[in-house]
Parts: sequence; C-alpha cells; structure tokens
Amino acid sequence: MAEPAQPISDAIIRIRDITVEFGSTRVLDGLDLDVKRGEILGFVGPSGAGKSVLTRTIIGLVPKVAGQIEVFGVDLDRANSNQRRAIERRWGILFQQGALFSSLTVRQNIQFPVREYLDVTQRLLDEIMVAKLVMVGLQPEVADRFPSELSGGMIKRVALARALALDPELVFLDEPTSGLDPIGAGEFDELVRTLQRTLGLTVFMVTHDLDSLYTACDRIAVLGNGKIIAAGSIADMKASQHPWLRQYFNGKRARAVVS
Repeated sequence: MAEPAQPISDAIIRIRDITVEFGSTRVLDGLDLDVKRGEILGFVGPSGAGKSVLTRTIIGLVPKVAGQIEVFGVDLDRANSNQRRAIERRWGILFQQGALFSSLTVRQNIQFPVREYLDVTQRLLDEIMVAKLVMVGLQPEVADRFPSELSGGMIKRVALARALALDPELVFLDEPTSGLDPIGAGEFDELVRTLQRTLGLTVFMVTHDLDSLYTACDRIAVLGNGKIIAAGSIADMKASQHPWLRQYFNGKRARAVVS
C-alpha cells in the first residue's frame, strides 16, 4: 500500500528575521516574508528602501548579517553546493534594465544559462532559444541581434526569455516595467500574467508601478524601515491607515478606478 502523499507547503520562499547591512547602514532589519506557491507577489516600498537588496539576498548576491531563507523547503545556509545548484536551476531572474550581456547576441544570451547547467547539443540549444523567444512574443529573426540593436521593450522580453530558459518554477522580476512606455508596460504585465497562469509559475516582482500591482499581482508586500509593514490584496492596501500606504495607493497619482 502506497504511503499517503506529503502535503505541499504553501510557501515556496520563507524568509525569517533577515538583516542586511552596508557598513553602518542597516537596510533590512529582521524582515519576515512568505511567497506563496503559484502567486505573483508584488514587492513595493519607497525608493532606496531595499527592495532589490532583498532579491539579491535571496539569490545569494548580497550577504546577510542574520536570519534564515528557505527556498523550495531548503535552508540555503545548510545547502551543499549540489543542492544549491539544483535550486538555482529551478529559478529564473530578470534583473533591472534586463542586464543582457552586451557582447553576446540574443541567441547567446538566452542559451547562456542552458550551457551553464546542461550538456545539450547545439540543435537543442537553438530549439530552446526559438521556443523561449516565441513564448515572450518575439520572432526568431531577432536571435542574431545584439542588445544595442533592440528597443527597451525587446530587451525586457529577451531578458525574460533568458530567465525562462531552464523552465523554472520560480521567477524573480526586478522592476520589469521600469523605462517602458505605458503601452509597453501594460503589454509586459499581461505577458507575465499569461505566462504565470500557463506555466504555473511563482513570481516575486519588485516594482513601483501601480498598474502592475493592479493588473498582474495576486498579493502585495510593502517594505518600510527594513521590515514588511503590510501584506495583502489591493483592497487591503487601500484600506490601510499607514501614512505611506495611504499616500501611495490613495494619493494624487493613485489609480482612479479599482480593477
């Protein structure tokens, strides 16, 4: 008789008591946050509050002073090199401004993580590259262009294709609509939402774009003074009496109509 299946944790990322300092400046101060499986979490807060710092801390680019980070149920501090590499294969990252390698073509940028983690033929590399380009709404003809030959919107889409190259379960998006015009930003939000639903992704999105929060995100977490000061739906944010939340979600530049 088969053993009963173990319940799947609701949280794909668990962050507890994270503290990050740069010199004498404490950027994150005992921060706690869960990112739930299958959701798009919008992560917002004042400029310079440390939103991107948290992303970089989770993926290991910024060291923490204290605290615990679990991803896919694994404590990253306790993971050995093989476990860590296996976890990294399960996430994809879109950095601010795309962060494409300027000396590599679109083809080479998208294939880079596949070459890093898998031993596959050039034919399969090219098939993966074409599939990911089509997935993000680009034609295969752009494959041999360099980043300098792309528009801002195309750069973001290529960067997203690279983030999806290894078929990740978890995607980090750092200011994905920054620098895009309103139409391009709206199209990108819709693309992210469609991919999340189609592929069953969990998405951690650092953003300051109110439209992204309304149209793409299932839940919002707000960073302030190094901690999470609020987490919940758009309705929860608009109902909050916290001064920054009131100004951000109900101020002059807030969205006039709730979706």
